[in-house]
Amino acid sequence: MKITDIEIYLLGGPEEERPHWVSHFPVPAANELLVVLHTDAGISGFGLGSSNTSLVQTAAMFGDGLKELIVGADALAPERLYARLFALGWQDVMARKGWSKAQLVLASAAVDIAMWDILGKHAGLPLYRLFGGHRDSVPCYVTCAYYRDGKDMGELREEMQMLAAQGHRAFKAKIGALPIEQDMERLRVVREVIGADAELMVDVNCGWDLDTALAAVRQLPEVNPRWLEEPVHWYDDRRLLKLLAQKTDIPLSAGESETSGHGCRALLEEQAIQILQFDCTRMGGFTMGRKLAALAELNHVDVAPHHDCFIHAHLVAGSPAGLIVESFTDPERDPLQAELFADPPVIENGILRLNDAPGLGLALRDDTVAKYGQRVL
Repeated sequence: MKITDIEIYLLGGPEEERPHWVSHFPVPAANELLVVLHTDAGISGFGLGSSNTSLVQTAAMFGDGLKELIVGADALAPERLYARLFALGWQDVMARKGWSKAQLVLASAAVDIAMWDILGKHAGLPLYRLFGGHRDSVPCYVTCAYYRDGKDMGELREEMQMLAAQGHRAFKAKIGALPIEQDMERLRVVREVIGADAELMVDVNCGWDLDTALAAVRQLPEVNPRWLEEPVHWYDDRRLLKLLAQKTDIPLSAGESETSGHGCRALLEEQAIQILQFDCTRMGGFTMGRKLAALAELNHVDVAPHHDCFIHAHLVAGSPAGLIVESFTDPERDPLQAELFADPPVIENGILRLNDAPGLGLALRDDTVAKYGQRVL
């Protein structure tokens, strides 16, 4: 089976009057690269690449030579195509074309997910079964408590009440933009609304230096966090996380900011984290994600991928190391999760239940692609 054609779309949510902020940058309502691959067997598959920054130049790579390297490839050999695309990172084509490594890594991730979607459809099996079939449902948490202009404690409380009413049992709150004393006030409100039995994760998005993180971990036990995510600056996070881990019993997590599986491996080698949070839509696709899940299992580290619960649920369900997936069930924060798929898995009482449709088990809604998307190839 050969790849015969490729479609590329840019998907973006509406510009918000009050953007959602994490510790030091605003996050877009939606920002995805959609790759659709077609084959000579009539089977098509799609993959997504996600970013907080513009994907225009990434999408342009396909029309500037990347498409020619994909069309004609064996559609049932994702490892082979991933290795071929990833290898471009140390070839002269990068300089000649003006491509960046970050763009290449993200583009190859979206292509790889589409390849696995095709492989699952050809096999007639959902990907979580091809990945090991450890279980058919996974815990799911909702990310929340973003900073917004004018957002006070009353609005925060209303947000948490809305999400709790959706049936969530686990919540991840954003902190790091304010002094820890003020963020602790926000976390107390979150904990009060969700109750003592719900899981509460805390995400700093690399916003603290080591001294601030050390001060924070002395106060955070008051709200009983399940984990502390990306607490320290990115440039030396592997070593800083190790130093912080020696001073706290709160499990530390990281991985979404890594640009290669090798960077995630280094986090494990440093024994810096207890939870690995790579993102298959940003780096590696399922080809690298499966290897990292196996590596995490062998190192007694849990896997809780960043972003896109419907895609990552397959990886989490397939591996004994799989812990939980991340969701965005506030449609204002992420309209694509709410609208992109025709019949997505159900999230109920904090559990995402996968279906037995082959491949990703997801069907794109044409009206949503037209609403939020721009075809560029």
